[in-house]
Amino acid sequence: MGQTTLCFDFGNTRLKCGIFNNRELQEVLILENDSDETIKHLIEKYTPAKSILSSVIDHNAGLEQLLASASRFHKLNHASKLPITTPVGKPSDIGADRLALMSAAVDLFPEHNNLIIGLGSAITYNFVNKYKEFLGGGISPGMEMRFKSLKMFTAKLPLVEKDWNMSLIGYDTRTNILSGVILGMAKEIDGMIDAYKERYGNFNVVLTGGDAPYFVYHLKNRIFADPDLIFKGLYAISEHNNK
Repeated sequence: MGQTTLCFDFGNTRLKCGIFNNRELQEVLILENDSDETIKHLIEKYTPAKSILSSVIDHNAGLEQLLASASRFHKLNHASKLPITTPVGKPSDIGADRLALMSAAVDLFPEHNNLIIGLGSAITYNFVNKYKEFLGGGISPGMEMRFKSLKMFTAKLPLVEKDWNMSLIGYDTRTNILSGVILGMAKEIDGMIDAYKERYGNFNVVLTGGDAPYFVYHLKNRIFADPDLIFKGLYAISEHNNK
């Protein structure tokens, strides 16, 4: 029987937990909340040997103590031991989610240049060279943020929900917005990939995040799509820090 690791990813939209048995991701849970009761239930059900938390929100501080009392716990931050080096400047400003994504890429694709694109509340572009150096990247508004901004900053445009059923030429307000946001983002992503290619030549492009499936078939560039990349990164970081 293997060793269980709980990998928590607390983002701006969802609270999630990846359950690993050794290196194998068994399942991903979406948590209703981060209360003590919720965390205690997970501990009792999975009896983890290790746990790790990546959080970009103000989470329940008590859960850290709960996890530390039941497992070898690590909270991901800029001081964590990582399989990458971070840029000079302010490493403390790098989001924990971005650190996890980059760690996963170098763990899965060692000795390669990697561009990791995270599609969540924001789009993050993260470039790691073959020497495992994080060189930086970019951040732009994500899909739901774009939908909400059209509603918020105009007098008559509606709030549109994301939808698979869309075409290049919209036939009403809703489909015009879907086309402009989703296909516009696809062209932005392709353009960014092309700009990196001009500077760095060949590299892996890894697409991940909750909104990634909306863009896989709209991109002209070859990519690897992995919706669970952040959990694989958290597991790798846990192994570095929870010996």
